[in-house]
Amino acid sequence: MNTHLKTYHPYVSPFDPCKPMLEKKYSTPPHLYMVFQPPNLPQFSPFEALKAGTLWKDFYDPWYGPNEIAKGGIPS
Repeated sequence: MNTHLKTYHPYVSPFDPCKPMLEKKYSTPPHLYMVFQPPNLPQFSPFEALKAGTLWKDFYDPWYGPNEIAKGGIPS
């Protein structure tokens, strides 16, 4: 499945003094799912590209922490 958000279930020790986290999540970048870069991809303006960290909109992946609500982003 090609989703950018993956999950896994870490080992939970019976001797762990804290409440265990049963599921952890991590994000994978979008370029992992593109075999090649197609021609004529839509691009950010130079100013937006500096903020996004990439020139191409298809490769932009905002990262949000596990306790943050995903909101906003670079306007397209």
